Amino acid sequence: MTNPAGHPTVPILRDTPEEVEYELRASEASIWTGARLLVGAVSFAFASLAFAYFYLRSSDNEQLWRPHGVTAPIGLGTAIFVLTLASGLLLIFGNLRLRQGLRLDWQVAGWTVVIAGLAVIGLQLWELTRLSFYPGSSGYASCFIAWAAMNIALVLAALYWIETLLARSLRLRRALAEEGGGDIALPADRLFRASAEGCTFFWGFTALVAGLFWLFFYVI
Repeated sequence: MTNPAGHPTVPILRDTPEEVEYELRASEASIWTGARLLVGAVSFAFASLAFAYFYLRSSDNEQLWRPHGVTAPIGLGTAIFVLTLASGLLLIFGNLRLRQGLRLDWQVAGWTVVIAGLAVIGLQLWELTRLSFYPGSSGYASCFIAWAAMNIALVLAALYWIETLLARSLRLRRALAEEGGGDIALPADRLFRASAEGCTFFWGFTALVAGLFWLFFYVI
């Protein structure tokens, strides 16, 4: 086939609505799976720390696991746990509101979680300056320092995820307004919601980890 000028024309290939929907569903499924694989990978790191904790505690060679019953500041540790748990619960609530189309409620919850997460990191760093023991002085001390560093990295990763989603939500709001507003199912909006679900799952995992290691280091 040629055009009026005599040059061959190149056919334009367009995806059918069924193909577009299939690709979109595949992307949503990839985000869902990726979030859970990420949690699984991170779980191995904290599982190794839990193994070291219980192994050193049970062996207690020369009674060096926790000499003189030293412990990290309980007040700061509890505050870190409470803020992390509250952040996870608040984001779950915000995600439920997002499913109902209340995007502003999710944004308020997200920014509150960002502030709480920064407070968690600040308290964790401050706690490290107020320890009554030195790194390596005992099995408990070594495990606690490793936990503190890993917890900071975990919360930072969760904060980065939620912050990028908040920035995307602002751009999507403008895009929805240009399309006439309302609950228009734009592909970008559907992918955003899938990522928000994954982020909520990751924050729930972060709160669960905080609760478990709060029990390990401050309660038992």
